Amino acid sequence: MGFHINEVMTGQHEFEPAFGDPGKRPMEFRVRWGTEDLLGWLNPRGDRFMLSDLEGTVSIDGLCVDEPCRGTLALRYLADQTLRYTFQFQSAGVPYRYVGEKVHLRPWNLAWSHTTCFGRLVRSDTGALVSTSITHFRWRTVPASLASFRFA
Repeated sequence: MGFHINEVMTGQHEFEPAFGDPGKRPMEFRVRWGTEDLLGWLNPRGDRFMLSDLEGTVSIDGLCVDEPCRGTLALRYLADQTLRYTFQFQSAGVPYRYVGEKVHLRPWNLAWSHTTCFGRLVRSDTGALVSTSITHFRWRTVPASLASFRFA
């Protein structure tokens, strides 16, 4: 038994000078994450402890629109108080890797720490930094996200 939930992160990104025009531009990713094995997911001695597969789409203004993406969401509350989204996608035949983190997760700052994600987009083939971003889990999306929760 497991679960799945949908999540939408929206915000802005900025290209590095070698990759695009300067200035903040829209960015969004829509992912479904969860696990098929809840007991394995909750086992602190397992290799998939609080590690979820994710898949969805990513739109990065100036680069791609609704490109399919796949990766993982690591809930690292105990290790380093972060949530880490890692996913890969391709645009125009070029492979990319995105890593975004929600940081400083503490009970007293959940409204900020669980809603703000700091990301870096790199070319997978060269490792070159393409863009940095700040995206947010918007409070107005909470009802849809909660309604998407399904046991698997």
